[in-house]
Amino acid sequence: MTNHKYLTVTALSQYIKRKFDYDPYLGRVYLMGEISNYRYRPNAHQYFSLKDDHAKISAVMFRSEFSHVKFRPEEGMKVLVTGRISVYEPQGSYQIYVDHMEPQGVGELYEAYEQLKKKLSKEGLFNPAHKKPLPHFPKRIAVITSRSGAVIRDIIVTTRRRYPIVQIVLFPAIVQGNNAADNLVKQIHRVDQDSHFDTLIIGRGGGSIEDLWPFNEESVVRAIYNCRVPVISSVGHETDTTLADLVADVRAATPTAAAELATPVLTDEITNIVNLRERIITAFRDKLALLQQRLTKIQQSYVFRQPKRLYETYIQQVDNLKANLRNVVQQYLTKYQRRLQSDVYQLNYHSPKQKIVNYRQQIQLATQQLKTAMQTIVNNKKAVFQNAVSSLDHLSPLKTMSRGYSLVTRQNHLIKGIKDLKPKDSVTLNFRDGTANAVVNRVQPNKKGK
Repeated sequence: MTNHKYLTVTALSQYIKRKFDYDPYLGRVYLMGEISNYRYRPNAHQYFSLKDDHAKISAVMFRSEFSHVKFRPEEGMKVLVTGRISVYEPQGSYQIYVDHMEPQGVGELYEAYEQLKKKLSKEGLFNPAHKKPLPHFPKRIAVITSRSGAVIRDIIVTTRRRYPIVQIVLFPAIVQGNNAADNLVKQIHRVDQDSHFDTLIIGRGGGSIEDLWPFNEESVVRAIYNCRVPVISSVGHETDTTLADLVADVRAATPTAAAELATPVLTDEITNIVNLRERIITAFRDKLALLQQRLTKIQQSYVFRQPKRLYETYIQQVDNLKANLRNVVQQYLTKYQRRLQSDVYQLNYHSPKQKIVNYRQQIQLATQQLKTAMQTIVNNKKAVFQNAVSSLDHLSPLKTMSRGYSLVTRQNHLIKGIKDLKPKDSVTLNFRDGTANAVVNRVQPNKKGK
């Protein structure tokens, strides 16, 4: 059963949101506070909180509104914001939808100026080491400024007065407003791509920081930094300092000063040329007189009056050198003749023919010694053999058997005693002149046997 007294959470959130949206005091709120929980999201909506000592509110700034913020918000920065208060229904929380933000205590543009200046300074864009020198005698000068402003007129009047032979080429540009930065970058690139310009002047008249802001845009500053043509910046009055002034190769306080920096005074240069010409002529005459004096002094020297004296000493030195050369050559010849004789003797001594003769003699001697040694060995062996034969004959059983003895064997084994026999054994009696077979009838040991 449905009870119509109870609301859904969605209905309650929608009701509260409607109350917020129709409240005239919450449609336009001016709020100051400290940025908290901030993390920069490139090309996206920004979500953060604003807080003071006792409270905190969620905040959102959509990308379209945030693109107009000139400075970079940071954690802990105190800011002034305007927006409307509404409810985020899915979470039932209220928040401020910011449509404008600026730093508290200083202007938004000034804060953006300081932040970009700090960033580019760290990158080295303002380093004097990158500044290019201005040409002293330019032929063509490019000027980027408004077509109808006083800047181009001041530059033309000054250059015609000082250096009328220079050519001034105007690149008309938008110097104020939202489209000014892109137009300035485009014109700088046009000048940079043309290799016939010696100097570039970028200028405009004075104004507020908002009016001069295109010359503080990062794209313009980087275009000036990357430009190959030396750049003179003359933006605003002398007290105005833009980032274009800092990155340019030379800064001029006024357009007239820029023209004076870019060009010399032709009459002064002509006067200097005339003075230099006179100085060169005077210096040449002095140098010519000095060289003429040196020539006269040299012509009066004994070398030209008695030229033989110039080479008499050298002739004597040549003779001495010839004598020394002959002595040295003779010494070398004697030394090498002796070495040659020694080498010839050594060559003859080590000649293969002589070695063959020596080897033949050695072979003959060795052959004779070999024959003698072989004969000696044969004689010794013969004597040893004869002694062995005599000893063998002396020990031969046949000699013993010739005295009436015989050898008794059984199955080709020598019978050494009666222990090797038993009755009825067949034995062989070996005599000197033959053998006889016998049968043992009785075995009887002698008295000493056991």
